[in-house]
This record gives sequence, structure tokens and C-alpha cells, in this order.
Amino acid sequence: MIKSMTGYAAAEKTADAITVTADMRAYNHRHLDIVLRIPPGCMVLEDKIKALVAEHIARGRVEIRLQIKDESEQAVAFEIDLPRARAVYSILEQLQAEFDLGNDISIEHLLTPGGIIRAVEPVDEPGSLWETIKACLNEGLEGLERMRQKEGDFIADDLSARLNFIEQSTAEIRQVSQVVLAQYQERLKERIAVLTRDTAEIDPVRLAQEAAFLADRSDISEEIVRAESHVKQFRQIMAAEEPGGRKLNFLLQELNREYNTIGAKIGHADTSHKIVNIKSELEKIREQIQNVE
Repeated sequence: MIKSMTGYAAAEKTADAITVTADMRAYNHRHLDIVLRIPPGCMVLEDKIKALVAEHIARGRVEIRLQIKDESEQAVAFEIDLPRARAVYSILEQLQAEFDLGNDISIEHLLTPGGIIRAVEPVDEPGSLWETIKACLNEGLEGLERMRQKEGDFIADDLSARLNFIEQSTAEIRQVSQVVLAQYQERLKERIAVLTRDTAEIDPVRLAQEAAFLADRSDISEEIVRAESHVKQFRQIMAAEEPGGRKLNFLLQELNREYNTIGAKIGHADTSHKIVNIKSELEKIREQIQNVE
């Protein structure tokens, strides 16, 4: 099964007046790289979140932004900074004595410097939020999976069409290679005739031996068999359930090696053109595989 490594998804879950929002983006990467942007109070859940992501995604860079909104009555709390209040009150008393001020020190005077009354972050146990966070992440990851699968289907269709072209071209090259011996015999006759200007008699046995020697040096049957096998394995990996991006990349390298050898061995103009076209298709396949999980 072909899956793309790129995608986007968002999810939101609410439980007990607490809303968890997850924003996910996935990109190409050689390995699994998980980047989390989560509230400081949830840092203890980082390993759990990464393990959950790894259950859904095998390869790629995944960026997750997690937000938690608490609308419960306990979400807003304040406290008094008593040391600061005492210090401010002491300074105000000194000012009152220094300038013989008759007014009493009021609460407004104490609050003016600021910082005496401050908001307090509610201390919640992150573990109690885990089930809501997990449900939100699962929903987001499933959405991300659907998007990556949809794009992967388009990639798979494109790869199949290019593999069909490669298989057809390879079959045509195989047919040409089967008549190469007769072609070499004819070519040798022509070359000898040109060199001797038809003044020398050609030994048919020796001619056949030389043609067989050249044909053996140019034999591409093994390369064709391996190339056909690689294409078949390529299709099997594409159809498998587990991610196969790395395997496909390896097979692509092997296919390039086989067709390079075929191109170097066979001295046939039409076949050389077919090899060029095949290598062009392999390059386009390589570009597509860079985005396959």
C-alpha cells in the first residue's frame, strides 16, 4: 500500500469543560521525526504522544501543535504576594512619615505598583488529561492517515503506469536480443566485405564463431531477467500493507544498474533509445518515491 508522507489534519475533543485541540502537519523525511509543540504542563506526556504517533506513522517529519483550553471554575485562581505587599506597605509608611501625609494607606495604594495580586496557573495532573488528549490525537492521526492514503493512491496510479511502460519496453528489448546473433553475423560479413573489397573468401565456421563471441559479450538475458524480477517485486511491495518506501528506493537503484548494463552491452540503436526512455521513467519514479512512506 502506497502512502504519501505529506498531509495535514486537525482535531478537537472536549471533556469536563477542558478542550484539547491538535494541529498536525506531515512532511518528507528519511526517518520518523516527531516535533511537538505542547503546553509546558504536558511535557511529561511527550513520550506517550510520540509513541502514539509512531503507531500510525512509520516515516516522515510530523509536527503537532497541541492546545488545551480549561473553562472549568477551577481554571481561574489568584493569590497574594505577601512579601511584596509588606515591602510596598513599608515604603508607603516611610513616605507618609517623611512627608507628613495625613491620609491612610489604602488598598489602591498597595495595588498601584502591581504584582501583589497575581493569577495562578491551576495545577492539574497531566495524567488526568491523557484520555482526552489521546482521543484528540487519534482522531487527528486518522484524518492525517486518510489524506496521506488518498495522495498515495494517486502516486500508486502514476507508478503503475510507468512500470507498465518499462515492462513493455523490456519485452521489446528481449525480442531484439533473441535475434542478435544473426545480426552480428550479417554485420561481420559487411565489415569483412568492406575491408577485403570482396577479394577474400569468408569461412562460415569462423564467421559463426566470431559472431557467437560478440553475441556472448553482448548477452543481456541475465540483466533482463533481473530487471523483470525487480519490477515484479516493486509491484508486490506497492501492494503490501506495510510501508515500503525504503525497499522501493533500493529496488529502483537496482533497476537503474540493470538498464545501465543493458545499454552498455547491446549495440542496437532502437534498443538504445528504449533504454534512454526507460531511464527517464525511472527518474520520474525516483522523484515520486521520495514522497512515499
